[in-house]
Amino acid sequence: MNFAYTIVYVPDVAAALAFFDRAFGLSTRFLHESGAYGEVETGAGGARLAFVDHATARDSLQHDYVAADASPRPLGMEIGFTVADVQAAYDRAVAAGAQPLAAPVAKPWGQVVAYVRCPDGCLVELCTALG
Repeated sequence: MNFAYTIVYVPDVAAALAFFDRAFGLSTRFLHESGAYGEVETGAGGARLAFVDHATARDSLQHDYVAADASPRPLGMEIGFTVADVQAAYDRAVAAGAQPLAAPVAKPWGQVVAYVRCPDGCLVELCTALG
């Protein structure tokens, strides 16, 4: 089994793609003509980070779910990005409209970690690489 992708369910795919470009420098790889599905360039080999609108997600899943943008608290999962300068990445994300949750802090294991919440409700960790 190989990890292939993560899909984030969002209210507006084009807005999520634009935000991820502004906040994290991840350009749009693909946006379907319907606007219901899109992907960003991740630099992570074949692994994809994708976005699908709520209507399409509910139709595919055939169940309702907790929409991250409708939840007052972040969901219990995150997307993580490694960066050389966590403070600069955190500042960029906040300037682009992310909600600051935890400013950069050095962890006992040597990693610097920060957290932001995207306008679509997605929780993102910004951290230095381990080892």
